[in-house]
Amino acid sequence: MSLKRRQFLILSGLAGGFGLTVLAHKALTKANRSNGLSSLTSDSVPTLGTPAQVSNKDATMQSNPAPKGLFAPPRGDVRIVVISDLNSQYGATSYEPEVDQAIALIPDWQPNLVLCGGDMVAGQSPSLSRSEIQAMWEAFDQHVSAPLRRTNLPFGFTIGNHDASGALAIKGNFLFKQEREWAAAYWNDPKHDPGLRFVDRAEFPFYYSFQQNDIFYLVWDASTSRISPKQLVWAEKILASSTAQTAKIRVVIGHLPLYAVAVGRDESGEVLDQAEKLRSLLERHRVHTYISGHHHAYFPGHRGQLELLHTGALGSGPRPLLSSALPTRKTLTVVDVNLSSQSTTYTTYDMSNLEVVDHRQLPRIIVGPNGMVLRRDVQWEELTPQEQSLRYIPSS
Repeated sequence: MSLKRRQFLILSGLAGGFGLTVLAHKALTKANRSNGLSSLTSDSVPTLGTPAQVSNKDATMQSNPAPKGLFAPPRGDVRIVVISDLNSQYGATSYEPEVDQAIALIPDWQPNLVLCGGDMVAGQSPSLSRSEIQAMWEAFDQHVSAPLRRTNLPFGFTIGNHDASGALAIKGNFLFKQEREWAAAYWNDPKHDPGLRFVDRAEFPFYYSFQQNDIFYLVWDASTSRISPKQLVWAEKILASSTAQTAKIRVVIGHLPLYAVAVGRDESGEVLDQAEKLRSLLERHRVHTYISGHHHAYFPGHRGQLELLHTGALGSGPRPLLSSALPTRKTLTVVDVNLSSQSTTYTTYDMSNLEVVDHRQLPRIIVGPNGMVLRRDVQWEELTPQEQSLRYIPSS
């Protein structure tokens, strides 16, 4: 039996009996393509069949601002723009056009905060020299960080595997120690101040916490599949603190997701280890949303009581969702937060045409090797018996 086959069987067992069923896989794909719904998503989308772009003559004077000509979502008490996976090929100092376009558009949404799900530069290559790593961070500053600083927009982020991977060698040393040193040097330079109200920055930029507009944010180092025991102790303590618990909403950000949603990323090492244990930790401390990148596929989901925002890529390599015939796309998401109801509304733009992604066209459910994720407007009780019994099928 091959190693990959053994890994899959182990993961299947951990996922509570998720096995291989070709019939179930076909049924899932068919169900997701049919887009059957018992209720509509609460997220802001234009009416089906109509363009997402609308007249917006003076967005800066409206209560629901957006770049001129784009669909303008109703503004919440707090607005967050979420981007992720900005990088191109290894060592690249250039960015895809969608990255530059997104950074230029962001100020017109008038967010209170910009969040990035990681992979801001194109590292994770042992062959990169110190000068090449430095050049990547200088390019990031030119294309992303400096433009946001000029508009006084706070920038929260999590470190991705291409920024400063936490992968360890056999002796316990960091495989990409040089890249981690450069990431730390860049972010701790006062010239690159991200404008955050830190609660704990002792291990910044790898893991830290901050609070903005009555929302508490915890960022952990999920640049590999393993959250270290030291981080878990820290996370437990800081999420239980009065600062975190008296905030209106708690949000956690990490590069790797808890559960797989994308083709080619549905295997060990591409999601966080012990996902159910981590979800239990977050739910225990009433975390509202876990925001992640890495899978290069947008999916607004939930599992149990935890909201899961899987962000799409802005850079190279967007991926298809599991068990879906939808084309790949690069996305940017505007999150509007209602503090009194502790709820969020997503408005996600397809960066190829700047139209709003209709969440009703996304899969109702995605089944990965370590669990099922429901679209955020779909509840378990709404699933058909056939949907509830679906099992994971590898994408390759």
